[in-house]
Amino acid sequence: MTENIQKNEFEGLIKSGKPVLADFYAIWCSPCRMLAPTIEEIHSEYSNCFETVKINVDENPELTERYGISGIPALLFFKDGREVFRMSGVQTKERIISAISEKMGESLV
Repeated sequence: MTENIQKNEFEGLIKSGKPVLADFYAIWCSPCRMLAPTIEEIHSEYSNCFETVKINVDENPELTERYGISGIPALLFFKDGREVFRMSGVQTKERIISAISEKMGESLV
């Protein structure tokens, strides 16, 4: 999992062809810390299907503004270079994977 990816790296990654799950977070954010183990688990189990990146909103204000992040944690999923869904707040692994499966058009479960 790529931690604290920067703007140029991120733009290149979402255009690379492999789907990307982006976790917008902040170190001081309690719900973000609650979600972190779930994101790590998803990365461990599904890294062959899609990339997982963490974007620190405090260190990447340009990306945060560009994608209209107003609350964290925020999960954005990109396929073929464009955002196909987003979720805010703490989510279950099952809900995240279900949404990704739906957008990828294949079962990941």
